[in-house]
Amino acid sequence: MIELDHIAVAGETLEAAVAHVEACLGVPLDPGGVHMEMGTHNRLLSLGPGVYLEAIAVNPEARSPERPRWFDLDRFEGAPRLTNWIARSADLVAALAAAPEGMGVPIPFQRGQFSWSMAVPGTGRLPFDGAAPALIQWDGAAHPADFLEDRGCRLRTLRVEHPEAAELLVDFPALGALRGIELACGAAPRLVATIRTPHGERVLT
Repeated sequence: MIELDHIAVAGETLEAAVAHVEACLGVPLDPGGVHMEMGTHNRLLSLGPGVYLEAIAVNPEARSPERPRWFDLDRFEGAPRLTNWIARSADLVAALAAAPEGMGVPIPFQRGQFSWSMAVPGTGRLPFDGAAPALIQWDGAAHPADFLEDRGCRLRTLRVEHPEAAELLVDFPALGALRGIELACGAAPRLVATIRTPHGERVLT
């Protein structure tokens, strides 16, 4: 029902988020765009067919949205880091019905040729302190990964750590079938991506 779509690295500024990714992986990010409904902007990096990385931050030039921003960005502070992962479904309503409470309600978005719906919690914060994936459904065939330069990066594994990782899997059993996703008990919520790059295997947190 679901599969990994992309991972998100947040920063207090977009420049900081981009610098963190580029320093870790040794490759430049491609241009992204703005999300007027959320007051954010991003830059992107291909991680192979159908998968990409998003560096994202609050857009200081945008109007503040009437609702909390996605990925809990209203409260983000500190060093740039990997904060969220996003899973796609061809049926967002059905995916939400099989997910934990608090995943949010579908909101439509459009940017250029891309059109999608994403479940955004009313608080901006996803269940299990953000360890649960955000859910997205793309409309039509256009997907960002298909339009990004291939810089030779491939996501090998995404490790999702949380003190209640076992409970997350019980509440959202579909996560257990995702290839490359490791749910593990950890002292605190944390995402760890192992990525193959032209410079060797790198770890992004």
